[in-house]
Amino acid sequence: MGAPPTPPAEELSMPSKNQPESPSALIDARIKELPDWRGDVLAQVRGVIKQAVPDVVEEWKWRGVPTWEHDGIICTGETYKDKVKLTFAKGASLDDPAGLFNSSLDGNVRRAVDIFEGDKVNVRALKSLVRAAADLNEASKRKPKR
Repeated sequence: MGAPPTPPAEELSMPSKNQPESPSALIDARIKELPDWRGDVLAQVRGVIKQAVPDVVEEWKWRGVPTWEHDGIICTGETYKDKVKLTFAKGASLDDPAGLFNSSLDGNVRRAVDIFEGDKVNVRALKSLVRAAADLNEASKRKPKR
């Protein structure tokens, strides 16, 4: 009597029915299900976010919105028919010298970057904005509450 056979590797990586997929796996799936430019852009901005904040936590919120967190929400990555929208939770409090914010400019808290087909992502400016958002979250966490 030997040990039971080891299942193929692809079976090992699949979540069980009782164990939901990880947020990162769900974001991978979202990127794959968008075979057009939106999937490419979402993958690109995800990579920039991970470069800017290597210990970023990926979440899957509100029934399907990729979310990146570091001591609070940095931004979300929503996909629409005509754009990929990065909404920064505390965007109104961030300096944006490159002028990336082009949406949700009237609110007191959030700001967004809408990326349309054919737009070139300013990687350096986006990385700086993501890092600033993470730094702001860290500072807010350290500040004593009154």
